[in-house]
Amino acid sequence: MRVVVVGATGNVGTALLRALHAEPRVTSLLGIARRLPDRGAEPYVYAGWGAVDVGSEQTDEAVVGRLVEQFRRADAVVHLAWLIQPNRQRERLRRTNVEGTRRVAEAVARAGVPHLVVASSVSAYSPVADDEPRREDWPVAGTRTSHYSVDKAAQERVLDEFERAHPDVAVARLRPALIFQADAAQEVVRYFLGPLVPVSLLRYGRPPAIPLPAGLRLQAVHADDVADAYARVVLERARGAFNVAARDVLSGQDLARIAGHGRLVEVPPSAVRGVLAAAYAARVVRTDPGWLDMALGVPVLDATRIRSELGWAPRRTAADALEDLLEGMAVGQGTGSAPLRPASPRPPGDATVPVPRRAGAEPRIPDSMDHYLFGLYLSDHFTGATAGLERLELMTRTYADTPFYAELAEATEQLRGERELYRDLLNALGVPRRRHRQVAAWLGEKAGRLKLNGRLTDRSPMTAVLEAELMRSAVLGKIGGWQTLREHADDVGLDAARLDELLDQARAQVELFDRFHAWARERAFRSGTVPG
Repeated sequence: MRVVVVGATGNVGTALLRALHAEPRVTSLLGIARRLPDRGAEPYVYAGWGAVDVGSEQTDEAVVGRLVEQFRRADAVVHLAWLIQPNRQRERLRRTNVEGTRRVAEAVARAGVPHLVVASSVSAYSPVADDEPRREDWPVAGTRTSHYSVDKAAQERVLDEFERAHPDVAVARLRPALIFQADAAQEVVRYFLGPLVPVSLLRYGRPPAIPLPAGLRLQAVHADDVADAYARVVLERARGAFNVAARDVLSGQDLARIAGHGRLVEVPPSAVRGVLAAAYAARVVRTDPGWLDMALGVPVLDATRIRSELGWAPRRTAADALEDLLEGMAVGQGTGSAPLRPASPRPPGDATVPVPRRAGAEPRIPDSMDHYLFGLYLSDHFTGATAGLERLELMTRTYADTPFYAELAEATEQLRGERELYRDLLNALGVPRRRHRQVAAWLGEKAGRLKLNGRLTDRSPMTAVLEAELMRSAVLGKIGGWQTLREHADDVGLDAARLDELLDQARAQVELFDRFHAWARERAFRSGTVPG
C-alpha cells in the first residue's frame, strides 16, 4: 500500500509516520510538507519527501498540478496540513486551511486516488452548554468567534461538496479532541503562549495554584493514539466521520492536579476573556479570545464509532497525554522538523543547530584572543546569516514552481538553524549581538530587492542569476566563518568534528547554488522568458 501524508512534519503527521512505518501493509510512504524536515532523523527517515505548499499564492491549477504528480499511484492520501499561526493574517490562514483542503481533494480526484482521509477537529462542532457526549451526527457549524473553528467547519463543507461530486472516492474525516505529545511541546509554546511565558520554569517544579475559567472541562488524546486511529482508517479504507478521544474528561480540578499542586482557582470566564483579549492586543500572548470561546463550548466527544467499527482503543488517558506535554515543555523537547523544533539547547539531528560544544567544555573567549575583535567577527557572521536567511526565504517562495523548491526549502531550514547557532554562541560567550548591524543588514537586504534589473513592476529573468550569485558568495563567506571557528575550536571550547559537518553542509549549499545558477543563466537571457 502506498500512502501519502500531506502535512507530515507536524504533531499528528510525525506520529503517523511512526505508526505507518510499523505497519507491514504499508510498502511506500511519502511525506508532503511546505518546509522539509531533517530527513536523516526519525521518523522522517522512513518516508520519501516532496515539497508543496498547499496554501501557496500560486494559481489553483499550479498547486493542484504539483500535488497530482505526488499523488499518482497512491492508495490513500492523508491530509493533515493546517496553519495555526500567524493568527492575525486571516486570509492567509483561510487560503491554507480551507482552500488548501479543496486543492488536495481536487488533486486526489485527478490522480485517481481511491481514499482521502482528512484531519477535522472537535472544534468543527457547534457549541453546547452541557457535558452530554455527542456522536458524529452533531452539527458542524463551529464557534463563530474562533477563526480556527470557523475554518474547520468550512473545511467540512468542502468535504461534503467533494463527496457529492466524487462518490467513487472514499472520504473519511477524523474529529479528535486536543492532541498532545512531548515532541509537540515547543510547537504549543510557540503557537499559543509566546516567548514571554516562562514555561521552562516547569523543570524546577509546578506552580502552587492554577487559575482556570470556571466550568472548564477538557478532552485530550495522545498523538500516538490519534496516529493509530488514522492508520486504522487508512488500512480499512473507512468512510465517514470518526470522533477520537480518550475516555477520561478532565475537570478544572484534574487540570490543577496535573499541571500544579492541586489547588484550583476558578475565575469567571468573562474575566478570563477580558484579560486574554488585553494580553493578545498587547502581543504578550499569541492566543486570541476565540480560542477560549471554543474551549468552553465544544462538546464532549463520544468515540463509540471508531472503537466498535475499527477496534481502536487509546493506550493512554487524557491525563497521561497532558502530563507528557508538560514534561516536554519543561525540557524544551522537540524533533527534527520546523513545526516541532525543540527549544535551545537542541539535540543533534534537528533542523536547527546546537552550539557545537566540546565534551566537558563551556564556550569561552580565552585571554590569549582579542575579546572585542573576535566578538565583533562572530556578531558580523550572525548579521550575515540574518540577511542571508531573509534572501533565501524570498527565493524559496519565489521559485516554488521550479525543480529547486525542495532543495531551497531545505537550505532555508539549514540557514535558520545556523543563524540560531550564532545567536546561541554569542549568548554563551557573552558577546553583544549589535542589533543596529542586524537592522542595517535587514534593511539592506530589503533595499537590494529594488535593484535595477530592467523591470519595475515584475521580476526580471536576470534576478534568479543575481540571487544565485549573491547566495553563493554569502555561503563562501560563511565557510570562512566555520573555518575560523574550526581553527580556534580548542581554545574556544568547541567541537571540531561538528564544525567539520557544518563545513560539509555549507559546501553542499555552494553546489546547490552552482546548479541553480546554471539553470537560471540558461533561461535568463532568452527573449521573453522568466525562470519558472
